[in-house]
Amino acid sequence: MTDKKYSREHEWIKLEGEVATIGISNYAQEQMGDVVFVELPAVETTLEAGSEAAVVESVKAASEVYAPVSGEVIEINGELEENPGAVNEDAEGEGWFMKIQLDDLNELEQLMDAEAYAAYVASLD
Repeated sequence: MTDKKYSREHEWIKLEGEVATIGISNYAQEQMGDVVFVELPAVETTLEAGSEAAVVESVKAASEVYAPVSGEVIEINGELEENPGAVNEDAEGEGWFMKIQLDDLNELEQLMDAEAYAAYVASLD
């Protein structure tokens, strides 16, 4: 699967084998405004789908980032600690948050594809 999947909480996930890269959607970063701080989980942290995985602070507010799937954090994007604005610049690319080793590929079925997510976001406005 090369296409991204999205959660109702505005996280995206891109799967490569059994490793998932996770970040927040362009919609989420637009709603937040300028990101000034990102708190990421520690490597080797085990996350459950729906649990808090990270915190993003912007000039407007602090928001939790939830794990869209369950697994173990195997890498974090340390660049975000030095340059949290990367989330605003490229939320669905270089502004990724973490990579996790998936526990259950079936959890991906609960997420939306890009088309469904776009329709979901449109319904929010």
